[in-house]
Amino acid sequence: MAPRPATRPHRRTRILAAAAVLPLLMGALGACGYGSEKKNDDTGSSAVPAAGGAKVDGLDKVKVGYFANLTHATALVGLRKGGPIQQELKGTKVAPYVFNAGPSEIEALNAGSIDMGWIGPSPSINGYVKSHGSNLKIISGSVSGGVKLVVNPKKIKTLNDVKGKKIATPQLGNTQDVAFLNWVKSKGWKVDAQSGKGDVSVVRSDNKVTPDAYKSGAIDGAWVPEPTASKLVADGGKVLLDESSLWPDKKFVITNLIVKQSFLKEHPKVVEAVLRGSVKTNAFIKANPEQAKNAANAALKEETGKPLPAEVIDPAWKSIQVTDDPLASTLNTEADHAVQAGLLEKPDLKGIYDLGPLNKVLKAEGKPTVSAAGLGSQ
Repeated sequence: MAPRPATRPHRRTRILAAAAVLPLLMGALGACGYGSEKKNDDTGSSAVPAAGGAKVDGLDKVKVGYFANLTHATALVGLRKGGPIQQELKGTKVAPYVFNAGPSEIEALNAGSIDMGWIGPSPSINGYVKSHGSNLKIISGSVSGGVKLVVNPKKIKTLNDVKGKKIATPQLGNTQDVAFLNWVKSKGWKVDAQSGKGDVSVVRSDNKVTPDAYKSGAIDGAWVPEPTASKLVADGGKVLLDESSLWPDKKFVITNLIVKQSFLKEHPKVVEAVLRGSVKTNAFIKANPEQAKNAANAALKEETGKPLPAEVIDPAWKSIQVTDDPLASTLNTEADHAVQAGLLEKPDLKGIYDLGPLNKVLKAEGKPTVSAAGLGSQ
Protein backbone atom coordinates (compact mmCIF):
# COMPACT_ATOMS: atom_id res chain seq x y z
CA MET A 1 0.00 0.00 0.00
CA ALA A 2 1.33 3.48 -0.88
CA PRO A 3 0.83 6.59 1.26
CA ARG A 4 -1.77 8.98 -0.01
CA PRO A 5 -0.51 11.43 -2.63
CA ALA A 6 1.39 14.48 -1.40
CA THR A 7 -0.92 16.64 -3.48
CA ARG A 8 -3.57 16.31 -0.81
CA PRO A 9 -3.35 19.42 1.40
CA HIS A 10 -3.59 17.46 4.64
CA ARG A 11 -0.70 15.15 3.80
CA ARG A 12 2.90 16.22 3.28
CA THR A 13 5.66 13.74 2.75
CA ARG A 14 9.39 13.58 3.05
CA ILE A 15 11.92 10.93 2.16
CA LEU A 16 14.13 9.62 4.90
CA ALA A 17 17.62 9.49 3.44
CA ALA A 18 18.55 6.42 5.42
CA ALA A 19 15.49 4.37 4.71
CA ALA A 20 13.48 5.97 1.91
CA VAL A 21 10.26 5.73 3.87
CA LEU A 22 7.25 7.96 4.18
CA PRO A 23 5.64 9.11 7.41
CA LEU A 24 2.01 8.22 7.90
CA LEU A 25 -0.57 9.83 10.09
CA MET A 26 -3.03 7.27 11.31
CA GLY A 27 -6.02 9.56 11.14
CA ALA A 28 -9.59 9.37 12.13
CA LEU A 29 -11.47 6.14 12.04
CA GLY A 30 -14.62 8.15 11.68
CA ALA A 31 -16.98 5.27 11.06
CA CYS A 32 -15.95 3.79 14.38
CA GLY A 33 -16.02 7.08 16.29
CA TYR A 34 -12.30 7.11 17.01
CA GLY A 35 -11.61 10.82 16.62
CA SER A 36 -10.82 13.50 14.09
CA GLU A 37 -7.96 13.72 11.65
CA LYS A 38 -4.64 15.38 12.54
CA LYS A 39 -2.80 17.21 9.77
CA ASN A 40 0.94 16.77 9.30
CA ASP A 41 3.27 19.62 10.10
CA ASP A 42 5.95 21.01 7.80
CA THR A 43 8.66 18.76 9.22
CA GLY A 44 6.91 15.69 7.87
CA SER A 45 6.20 14.41 11.37
CA SER A 46 2.76 12.92 11.82
CA ALA A 47 3.14 12.55 15.57
CA VAL A 48 0.23 13.66 17.71
CA PRO A 49 -0.29 13.46 21.47
CA ALA A 50 -2.28 10.41 22.50
CA ALA A 51 -4.48 11.50 25.33
CA GLY A 52 -2.71 14.29 27.15
CA GLY A 53 -1.08 13.91 30.53
CA ALA A 54 2.54 13.42 31.47
CA LYS A 55 5.08 12.21 28.95
CA VAL A 56 6.13 8.62 29.58
CA ASP A 57 9.82 8.52 30.56
CA GLY A 58 9.81 12.24 29.78
CA LEU A 59 10.00 11.35 26.08
CA ASP A 60 8.47 13.72 23.54
CA LYS A 61 8.01 11.23 20.71
CA VAL A 62 8.37 7.53 19.87
CA LYS A 63 8.91 6.62 16.20
CA VAL A 64 7.11 3.43 15.22
CA GLY A 65 7.23 1.46 11.95
CA TYR A 66 4.76 -0.97 10.40
CA PHE A 67 3.32 -2.08 7.06
CA ALA A 68 -0.04 -1.17 5.52
CA ASN A 69 -0.97 -4.85 5.48
CA LEU A 70 -3.69 -6.64 7.42
CA THR A 71 -0.91 -8.85 8.81
CA HIS A 72 -0.05 -5.71 10.79
CA ALA A 73 -3.54 -5.49 12.25
CA THR A 74 -2.27 -4.67 15.74
CA ALA A 75 -0.61 -1.52 14.43
CA LEU A 76 -3.47 -0.57 12.09
CA VAL A 77 -6.01 -0.72 14.91
CA GLY A 78 -3.86 0.19 17.90
CA LEU A 79 -2.16 3.27 16.42
CA ARG A 80 -5.38 5.01 15.48
CA LYS A 81 -5.96 8.38 17.11
CA GLY A 82 -7.33 7.69 20.57
CA GLY A 83 -6.50 3.99 20.23
CA PRO A 84 -5.03 1.79 22.97
CA ILE A 85 -1.38 2.40 22.12
CA GLN A 86 -1.68 6.15 22.04
CA GLN A 87 -3.79 6.08 25.19
CA GLU A 88 -1.08 4.16 27.05
CA LEU A 89 1.57 6.62 25.92
CA LYS A 90 -0.39 9.56 27.38
CA GLY A 91 1.48 12.79 26.57
CA THR A 92 4.22 11.10 24.57
CA LYS A 93 3.62 11.49 20.85
CA VAL A 94 3.47 8.61 18.39
CA ALA A 95 5.18 9.11 15.02
CA PRO A 96 4.13 6.24 12.72
CA TYR A 97 6.09 5.32 9.57
CA VAL A 98 4.88 2.96 6.85
CA PHE A 99 7.07 0.45 4.99
CA ASN A 100 6.43 -1.97 2.13
CA ALA A 101 8.66 -4.76 3.45
CA GLY A 102 10.97 -5.70 6.28
CA PRO A 103 14.51 -5.02 4.98
CA SER A 104 13.81 -1.31 4.54
CA GLU A 105 12.29 -1.13 8.03
CA ILE A 106 15.43 -2.73 9.50
CA GLU A 107 17.51 -0.11 7.70
CA ALA A 108 15.40 2.58 9.32
CA LEU A 109 15.81 0.99 12.77
CA ASN A 110 19.57 0.77 12.28
CA ALA A 111 19.70 4.40 11.20
CA GLY A 112 17.66 5.56 14.17
CA SER A 113 14.81 6.71 11.93
CA ILE A 114 12.45 4.56 14.01
CA ASP A 115 12.64 3.25 17.57
CA MET A 116 10.27 0.30 17.37
CA GLY A 117 8.33 -1.54 14.70
CA TRP A 118 6.01 -4.31 13.66
CA ILE A 119 7.86 -6.53 11.20
CA GLY A 120 8.15 -10.10 9.92
CA PRO A 121 10.50 -12.72 11.35
CA SER A 122 12.98 -13.02 8.47
CA PRO A 123 14.08 -9.36 8.51
CA SER A 124 14.19 -9.54 12.32
CA ILE A 125 16.52 -12.52 12.15
CA ASN A 126 18.68 -10.93 9.47
CA GLY A 127 18.91 -7.64 11.34
CA TYR A 128 19.84 -9.38 14.57
CA VAL A 129 22.51 -11.51 12.92
CA LYS A 130 24.06 -8.68 10.89
CA SER A 131 24.44 -6.55 14.03
CA HIS A 132 25.92 -9.53 15.92
CA GLY A 133 23.01 -9.41 18.32
CA SER A 134 23.60 -5.79 19.29
CA ASN A 135 20.83 -3.79 17.65
CA LEU A 136 17.32 -5.18 18.09
CA LYS A 137 15.16 -7.36 20.31
CA ILE A 138 11.86 -9.07 19.54
CA ILE A 139 9.57 -8.10 22.40
CA SER A 140 6.13 -9.40 21.39
CA GLY A 141 4.09 -11.32 18.90
CA SER A 142 1.37 -9.70 16.83
CA VAL A 143 -0.14 -11.84 14.04
CA SER A 144 -0.10 -15.39 12.71
CA GLY A 145 -1.26 -16.40 9.24
CA GLY A 146 -2.55 -14.23 6.42
CA VAL A 147 -0.13 -15.34 3.67
CA LYS A 148 -1.21 -17.12 0.49
CA LEU A 149 0.01 -18.25 -2.91
CA VAL A 150 -2.50 -16.82 -5.39
CA VAL A 151 -2.23 -17.73 -9.07
CA ASN A 152 -3.82 -17.20 -12.45
CA PRO A 153 -6.08 -20.29 -12.74
CA LYS A 154 -5.84 -20.20 -16.52
CA LYS A 155 -2.07 -20.71 -16.36
CA ILE A 156 -1.64 -22.64 -13.12
CA LYS A 157 -4.05 -25.36 -12.06
CA THR A 158 -1.90 -27.44 -9.70
CA LEU A 159 1.09 -26.81 -7.45
CA ASN A 160 3.35 -28.55 -9.96
CA ASP A 161 2.27 -26.04 -12.61
CA VAL A 162 4.11 -23.29 -10.70
CA LYS A 163 7.35 -24.53 -12.25
CA GLY A 164 8.38 -22.31 -15.13
CA LYS A 165 6.04 -19.48 -14.08
CA LYS A 166 6.62 -15.94 -12.79
CA ILE A 167 5.68 -15.57 -9.12
CA ALA A 168 5.91 -12.30 -7.19
CA THR A 169 7.09 -11.77 -3.62
CA PRO A 170 7.24 -8.37 -1.86
CA GLN A 171 11.03 -7.93 -1.56
CA LEU A 172 14.26 -9.92 -1.65
CA GLY A 173 14.81 -11.44 1.77
CA ASN A 174 11.47 -10.45 3.26
CA THR A 175 9.41 -13.06 5.12
CA GLN A 176 7.23 -14.07 2.19
CA ASP A 177 10.23 -14.19 -0.15
CA VAL A 178 12.02 -16.61 2.18
CA ALA A 179 8.89 -18.72 2.62
CA PHE A 180 8.37 -19.03 -1.12
CA LEU A 181 12.01 -19.87 -1.81
CA ASN A 182 11.82 -22.56 0.86
CA TRP A 183 8.65 -24.00 -0.67
CA VAL A 184 10.28 -24.03 -4.12
CA LYS A 185 13.24 -25.92 -2.66
CA SER A 186 10.86 -28.44 -1.06
CA LYS A 187 9.54 -29.17 -4.54
CA GLY A 188 13.04 -30.04 -5.73
CA TRP A 189 13.25 -26.99 -7.98
CA LYS A 190 16.26 -24.68 -8.16
CA VAL A 191 16.20 -20.90 -8.01
CA ASP A 192 19.07 -18.47 -7.49
CA ALA A 193 17.90 -16.54 -4.43
CA GLN A 194 19.58 -13.26 -5.34
CA SER A 195 18.52 -13.00 -8.98
CA GLY A 196 15.26 -14.93 -8.65
CA LYS A 197 16.10 -16.89 -11.81
CA GLY A 198 15.68 -20.63 -12.13
CA ASP A 199 12.97 -23.27 -12.39
CA VAL A 200 10.59 -20.56 -11.15
CA SER A 201 11.06 -16.86 -11.85
CA VAL A 202 10.77 -14.98 -8.55
CA VAL A 203 9.72 -11.40 -9.23
CA ARG A 204 10.25 -8.98 -6.33
CA SER A 205 7.31 -6.60 -6.53
CA ASP A 206 6.00 -3.91 -4.21
CA ASN A 207 2.66 -5.07 -2.76
CA LYS A 208 0.92 -1.95 -4.03
CA VAL A 209 1.79 -2.71 -7.68
CA THR A 210 1.47 -6.50 -7.59
CA PRO A 211 -2.29 -6.51 -8.45
CA ASP A 212 -1.62 -4.39 -11.55
CA ALA A 213 1.27 -6.66 -12.51
CA TYR A 214 -1.08 -9.62 -12.18
CA LYS A 215 -3.83 -8.01 -14.28
CA SER A 216 -1.33 -7.08 -17.00
CA GLY A 217 0.03 -10.62 -17.18
CA ALA A 218 3.52 -9.58 -16.06
CA ILE A 219 3.30 -12.19 -13.30
CA ASP A 220 1.43 -15.49 -13.09
CA GLY A 221 0.85 -15.37 -9.34
CA ALA A 222 2.20 -14.14 -6.04
CA TRP A 223 3.14 -15.37 -2.54
CA VAL A 224 1.88 -12.37 -0.58
CA PRO A 225 0.31 -11.20 2.68
CA GLU A 226 -3.19 -9.85 3.14
CA PRO A 227 -4.87 -7.84 1.79
CA THR A 228 -2.81 -8.22 -1.41
CA ALA A 229 -3.72 -11.91 -1.63
CA SER A 230 -7.45 -11.22 -1.51
CA LYS A 231 -7.07 -8.35 -4.00
CA LEU A 232 -5.61 -10.85 -6.46
CA VAL A 233 -8.51 -13.22 -5.82
CA ALA A 234 -10.96 -10.37 -6.48
CA ASP A 235 -9.13 -9.84 -9.79
CA GLY A 236 -9.74 -13.45 -10.80
CA GLY A 237 -6.88 -15.20 -9.02
CA LYS A 238 -7.19 -18.48 -7.15
CA VAL A 239 -5.69 -19.38 -3.78
CA LEU A 240 -3.49 -22.35 -4.58
CA LEU A 241 -1.87 -22.62 -1.15
CA ASP A 242 -2.41 -21.05 2.28
CA GLU A 243 0.97 -20.92 4.03
CA SER A 244 -0.63 -21.80 7.37
CA SER A 245 -1.26 -25.31 6.00
CA LEU A 246 2.51 -25.86 5.99
CA TRP A 247 2.90 -25.27 9.75
CA PRO A 248 2.08 -27.37 12.83
CA ASP A 249 -1.28 -26.31 14.30
CA LYS A 250 -1.47 -23.89 11.32
CA LYS A 251 0.33 -21.26 13.40
CA PHE A 252 3.50 -19.40 12.50
CA VAL A 253 4.84 -15.97 13.28
CA ILE A 254 4.21 -13.55 10.46
CA THR A 255 4.46 -10.31 12.41
CA ASN A 256 6.22 -9.47 15.66
CA LEU A 257 7.18 -6.29 17.47
CA ILE A 258 10.84 -5.29 17.66
CA VAL A 259 12.67 -2.49 19.45
CA LYS A 260 16.09 -0.92 19.11
CA GLN A 261 18.13 -2.19 22.06
CA SER A 262 19.42 1.25 22.99
CA PHE A 263 15.86 2.57 23.04
CA LEU A 264 14.72 -0.30 25.27
CA LYS A 265 17.53 0.50 27.69
CA GLU A 266 16.93 4.25 27.71
CA HIS A 267 13.11 4.26 27.66
CA PRO A 268 11.79 1.04 29.23
CA LYS A 269 8.55 2.67 30.39
CA VAL A 270 7.75 3.80 26.85
CA VAL A 271 8.32 0.26 25.58
CA GLU A 272 6.12 -1.12 28.34
CA ALA A 273 3.39 1.40 27.46
CA VAL A 274 3.46 0.34 23.80
CA LEU A 275 3.27 -3.29 24.89
CA ARG A 276 0.27 -2.59 27.13
CA GLY A 277 -1.40 -0.88 24.19
CA SER A 278 -0.54 -3.81 21.92
CA VAL A 279 -2.00 -6.36 24.34
CA LYS A 280 -5.15 -4.29 24.78
CA THR A 281 -5.45 -3.85 21.02
CA ASN A 282 -5.23 -7.59 20.40
CA ALA A 283 -7.84 -8.21 23.09
CA PHE A 284 -10.12 -5.66 21.41
CA ILE A 285 -9.65 -7.28 18.00
CA LYS A 286 -10.51 -10.72 19.37
CA ALA A 287 -13.57 -9.47 21.27
CA ASN A 288 -14.85 -7.17 18.51
CA PRO A 289 -13.79 -8.65 15.16
CA GLU A 290 -16.23 -6.68 13.01
CA GLN A 291 -15.50 -3.34 14.66
CA ALA A 292 -11.78 -4.06 14.53
CA LYS A 293 -12.02 -4.98 10.83
CA ASN A 294 -13.73 -1.66 10.14
CA ALA A 295 -11.03 0.15 12.11
CA ALA A 296 -8.26 -1.57 10.15
CA ASN A 297 -10.01 -0.81 6.87
CA ALA A 298 -10.36 2.85 7.80
CA ALA A 299 -6.64 2.93 8.57
CA LEU A 300 -5.87 1.41 5.17
CA LYS A 301 -8.09 4.07 3.61
CA GLU A 302 -5.61 6.62 4.91
CA GLU A 303 -3.07 5.01 2.58
CA THR A 304 -5.09 4.78 -0.62
CA GLY A 305 -7.92 7.26 -0.32
CA LYS A 306 -10.53 4.50 -0.36
CA PRO A 307 -11.37 1.49 1.82
CA LEU A 308 -11.02 -2.12 0.73
CA PRO A 309 -14.22 -3.55 -0.73
CA ALA A 310 -16.03 -6.29 1.18
CA GLU A 311 -14.94 -8.98 -1.28
CA VAL A 312 -11.33 -8.22 -0.37
CA ILE A 313 -11.31 -7.39 3.33
CA ASP A 314 -13.81 -10.03 4.49
CA PRO A 315 -11.79 -13.12 3.42
CA ALA A 316 -8.51 -11.39 4.24
CA TRP A 317 -9.56 -10.56 7.79
CA LYS A 318 -10.69 -14.12 8.46
CA SER A 319 -7.28 -15.52 7.53
CA ILE A 320 -5.27 -13.67 10.20
CA GLN A 321 -5.01 -14.36 13.94
CA VAL A 322 -3.73 -11.72 16.35
CA THR A 323 -1.51 -13.05 19.12
CA ASP A 324 0.61 -11.66 21.94
CA ASP A 325 2.68 -14.84 21.79
CA PRO A 326 5.62 -14.39 19.41
CA LEU A 327 5.44 -18.12 18.59
CA ALA A 328 9.17 -18.27 19.22
CA SER A 329 9.37 -21.98 18.48
CA THR A 330 8.66 -21.21 14.80
CA LEU A 331 11.44 -18.62 14.54
CA ASN A 332 14.27 -21.15 14.31
CA THR A 333 12.36 -22.91 11.54
CA GLU A 334 12.03 -19.67 9.61
CA ALA A 335 15.75 -19.04 10.11
CA ASP A 336 16.47 -22.50 8.72
CA HIS A 337 14.37 -21.60 5.68
CA ALA A 338 16.54 -18.54 5.03
CA VAL A 339 19.69 -20.65 5.42
CA GLN A 340 18.39 -23.25 2.99
CA ALA A 341 17.48 -20.51 0.51
CA GLY A 342 21.08 -19.27 0.59
CA LEU A 343 20.15 -15.90 2.09
CA LEU A 344 21.65 -16.46 5.53
CA GLU A 345 24.39 -18.45 7.20
CA LYS A 346 23.32 -20.59 10.14
CA PRO A 347 22.57 -18.00 12.82
CA ASP A 348 22.92 -18.00 16.59
CA LEU A 349 19.60 -16.54 17.73
CA LYS A 350 20.21 -16.86 21.45
CA GLY A 351 19.11 -13.59 23.00
CA ILE A 352 16.99 -12.35 20.11
CA TYR A 353 13.94 -12.19 22.40
CA ASP A 354 13.42 -10.04 25.48
CA LEU A 355 9.96 -11.02 26.66
CA GLY A 356 10.39 -9.74 30.20
CA PRO A 357 8.45 -6.50 29.60
CA LEU A 358 5.67 -8.34 27.73
CA ASN A 359 5.29 -10.98 30.43
CA LYS A 360 5.11 -8.23 33.04
CA VAL A 361 2.23 -6.67 31.09
CA LEU A 362 0.52 -10.02 30.56
CA LYS A 363 0.67 -10.83 34.28
CA ALA A 364 -0.82 -7.46 35.14
CA GLU A 365 -3.65 -8.15 32.65
CA GLY A 366 -4.28 -11.59 34.15
CA LYS A 367 -3.11 -13.35 30.99
CA PRO A 368 -0.73 -16.31 30.69
CA THR A 369 2.93 -15.50 30.04
CA VAL A 370 4.71 -16.57 26.85
CA SER A 371 7.93 -18.41 26.12
CA ALA A 372 11.05 -17.43 24.21
CA ALA A 373 11.68 -21.11 23.41
CA GLY A 374 15.25 -20.90 24.67
CA LEU A 375 16.05 -17.81 22.60
CA GLY A 376 15.50 -15.22 25.30
CA SER A 377 17.94 -12.78 26.86
CA GLN A 378 16.69 -13.56 30.35
